[in-house]
Amino acid sequence: MSTRFLLTGGAGFIGSHIVKRLVGEGAV
Repeated sequence: MSTRFLLTGGAGFIGSHIVKRLVGEGAV
């Protein structure tokens, strides 16, 4: 695995997690 792939995958995972959390709190 390349570093770029790991960074992109990590950012995507964290981003989706934050979005789900915000939606769950009714902030979005």
